[in-house]
Amino acid sequence: MTDRINRILQNEQYRMHLLHIDRHEADRIFCHHNMGHFLDVARIAMILNEKEQYGIEDEMIYAAALLHDIGRWQQYETGEDHALVSALLAPGILTACGFSENEQEQIVSAIATHRDKNVMQKHNLNGLLYRADKLSRPCFACQQQKACNWKGDKKNLLLQY
Repeated sequence: MTDRINRILQNEQYRMHLLHIDRHEADRIFCHHNMGHFLDVARIAMILNEKEQYGIEDEMIYAAALLHDIGRWQQYETGEDHALVSALLAPGILTACGFSENEQEQIVSAIATHRDKNVMQKHNLNGLLYRADKLSRPCFACQQQKACNWKGDKKNLLLQY
């Protein structure tokens, strides 16, 4: 993987956000927002990007996937929408890791809208991140499937990617 992506993974602020999420989700019985989830989202987005020929750079996909839920801990503490919080937290990390303003705008937009169904079919990073995030959840194998508050049509009951 590229240097800028590895810089995100080593970034002190990023690691702090991951630690906060881990603490809040230590006893969580539903899907976690951890490195496994972030990498699943990135890899599914990479598959979709290739399959649907979007032509989005790998670094953009990985940066958006790694950062899309970093504000989740704040949602647990304050109730704020984690997509919007993550979009506010991401620019500092992206700047420190060498992403240009134009790249940051695209990544932050995708992060901010990764829960917005209206971007699902867009042929850009926003639509790609939205779909990869939803497809990443292995509901078909989850022990908590019946207790989960995801609506039935949102659950991934069949493996797609």
